[in-house]
Parts: sequence; structure tokens; C-alpha cells
Amino acid sequence: MKSLKPKIVIVGAGNVGSTFAFSLMISGLAREIVLIDKNELLAKGECMDLNHGLSFAHPTKIYAAGFEGCKDADIVVITAGANQKPGQSRTDLVQENVAIFKDIIPAISKYASNSILLVVTNPVDILTYVTLKISGFPSNRVIGSGTVLDTARLKYMISEFYKVDASNIHAYIIGEHGDTELPVWSNATIGGMDIETYCSVYARKTNARIELAEIFEKVKNSAYQIIQAKGATNYSIALALVKITQAIVRNENSILPVSTLITDFYGISDVCISIPALVNITGVEQYVKLNLSDQEQELFIHSANTLKNLIKTINL
Repeated sequence: MKSLKPKIVIVGAGNVGSTFAFSLMISGLAREIVLIDKNELLAKGECMDLNHGLSFAHPTKIYAAGFEGCKDADIVVITAGANQKPGQSRTDLVQENVAIFKDIIPAISKYASNSILLVVTNPVDILTYVTLKISGFPSNRVIGSGTVLDTARLKYMISEFYKVDASNIHAYIIGEHGDTELPVWSNATIGGMDIETYCSVYARKTNARIELAEIFEKVKNSAYQIIQAKGATNYSIALALVKITQAIVRNENSILPVSTLITDFYGISDVCISIPALVNITGVEQYVKLNLSDQEQELFIHSANTLKNLIKTINL
């Protein structure tokens, strides 16, 4: 990292990429924001619109470019790819988006050899792994947005149901960012107290375990509902990306459930999957091996194997 206010490149100027660019501009984290898209006119139009609002935000250089714009980037955020359609699972997207990544990752790597690559495109765990293998970058510098947003959704829904500030809730969703993800209830707390105990005693609910399970199902299905209603999710994922970016550029040592390459995590290796990880200026410095319950271990291994089986279908 050369600067406390870095150069950040966004590859893909669609719903997620443009919303992230807007959120990033407002945050003041970047000195330079570059938009790259196969539709050059779209990228230029988004940059023009953003630049017109700069007098209301922080001084930032914002412009469109080709892949040469990745030169000297501190972080390259990859949102390019086919959109998830209503009723389509994230894993159904895999072949289409892998083909796109086979084109764009070598072009990014050519100019951004010292950058951190932050993958957002779904299925994010598969594409993080694909990016890692194609780029040849060290694993700490290839990160997927993972279940950072899923975890935020979980905390929001728990806070709404049990009437407690989300900042007092500590709970993670791990595994695939998709249908096999799982909540880690065994490690979850509210105000330092076991989550089920707090919800049963202080929230005076009848059956916290059932209620929490129902909340998780709503979390897991929420993206499908948003896509059905408006065609895409963009605001919340953009804010999640700002948080990940902030953890990197401010060297925060934040623990975030990003997708990262694991080795011998409950016997699982050679797959990118979401687990709590220490994120700082180096990328993922290390990941945290949670003490999972027996059931959680089974669910995590199933999630990882689901991803590994999908990886087998890809010609890398």
C-alpha cells in the first residue's frame, strides 16, 4: 500500500459496481476511483454522474478506463459478470461467469500485480477460487465478499425481532455464500451472553431456538426476494464492500467472514469459503478456527464439499 487514501478500481459498472462507486465516493476512503466495463459508454456515463456530485462529497479523482487503469491500484474490486436471475441459484451462474473471469483476470493481473483482488461476482466462493488460480496471487491478496452481507442481514433481523441494537449482537454466517451457508449459533452472543439464553430470558420469547432458525431461513432467502422484487441487490452489498475496503485501507484488523482459501479447516482444504478472518492492509492475514458444534461441523463440511464438487466441473 502506497497511500492512506488509495487507488481503487472497480471492474464492472452495473448495479453493484456503480452503487459501490457511489458509496465509496461518499465514504472518502479513496483518492482515486476507476471504473472499467466492457460497455465503455456506460462506465463513462457513471463517472460523469459521480463527478457532478463531487462538490458535495470528498475530493476524489473518478474516471473510466480500460484494464490499463488497474496499474498501481491498491484494491481491484471485481463485480463484472452475468446477473443472477429471478429463481436462479448462485451456483447456476457458475459456468457463465467462470468464462467471463477467464478473460478478465489475466487482463487485471497484467497491470495489478501488487494489488489486493476483492471478488464480488456470484457464485463468489467459486469465482474467488478461480481468481486465485488464474492470477497466481498469494491467497492473502485474493478475497471474496463472502458472507459479510449475510451476517449483516442476520444481525439486522435478530435486532428487529428481539429489539436489541445490532452492534450488541455477535453472530456469523459461514460457509458458501448461498444455499448451504450456516449460522454459528454455538458462538453467537448478545451483550456477551449466549444468544439463546439472552433471547429466552431478556427478550421473553417462547422458543428462541425455533425463532432463530426461522430468522436464519429468512436471511438465506432474502436475496431471492429482493431479486424477485427489483431485479438485483445493490445497496447493502455496496455498503458491505465499503466495510471490507475500509478494513484494508485503514489497516483495521477487522474480523470479517470473507471468502478465503482454507487449509485443513475441519479437514477441508483447497477451497475458498467464508469463515471469520482478520482483514488488514495485507488482505487476509489469518483466519479464525471457530469451535463449531458437531452439527455445525457437519453442515460446514457439506457446504465446503458442495463448492469443491462445483470446482470439479470447471476447466481451470
